[in-house]
Amino acid sequence: MDNADPRVFVDDSLDPHVRGFLHSPAISNRNGLILVHGAGSNRNAPLLEALAEAFNSHGYTVLRCDLPFRQERPTGPPFPGDAARDRDGLRNSVRVMQQLVTGRVFLGGHSYGGRQSTMLAAEEPDLVSGLLLLSYPLHPPRKPEQLRTQHLSKLRTSCLFVHGRRDPFGSIDEMNKALELIPARKELLSVGGAGHDLGFKGKAKDTALPGRVFAAFVANFE
Repeated sequence: MDNADPRVFVDDSLDPHVRGFLHSPAISNRNGLILVHGAGSNRNAPLLEALAEAFNSHGYTVLRCDLPFRQERPTGPPFPGDAARDRDGLRNSVRVMQQLVTGRVFLGGHSYGGRQSTMLAAEEPDLVSGLLLLSYPLHPPRKPEQLRTQHLSKLRTSCLFVHGRRDPFGSIDEMNKALELIPARKELLSVGGAGHDLGFKGKAKDTALPGRVFAAFVANFE
């Protein structure tokens, strides 16, 4: 069971709490990566698990976290009023990781988790060394006029965006246009044939994706 696994990480001394799953490398490169989930998922999302294993195998300490809204409700999306507290939870997860590693700390998230990560970094540009943004939800499906780009012009943290070419939350062309708003260094890795799940839907897994993401991450940040 998950709660019997010694890698389950809990720090209840902070509010919001930090609760997740810790991947400790056999040989550490001293750097850390935090991964958070989207609106309908949790820390055990197959995409996050696969990426965590890929980065961990290259020496990264990785913490897959449940956002505060998911700690409070095991299912269902976040409420509109949850966002600020979820960003507080992200900030606390960074504080925890800073105690676990002596090198750089990176923050990554899928969809909603990635959007909240960009908003936090726009507010606190020195918080982390870089952002890994998976399927950034540029706008709701079929509502391209409702862009979620207001804060991007304030984003001064280097970013790697990973986006499926069939993602209904934003086309590659729309993403490229949005990235022009970001004054920081940014790169976009497009994934052919993938939707918002980036090839990780149900039991399906794009086994090549974690390696591609890691290679792009190294090229962008190292």
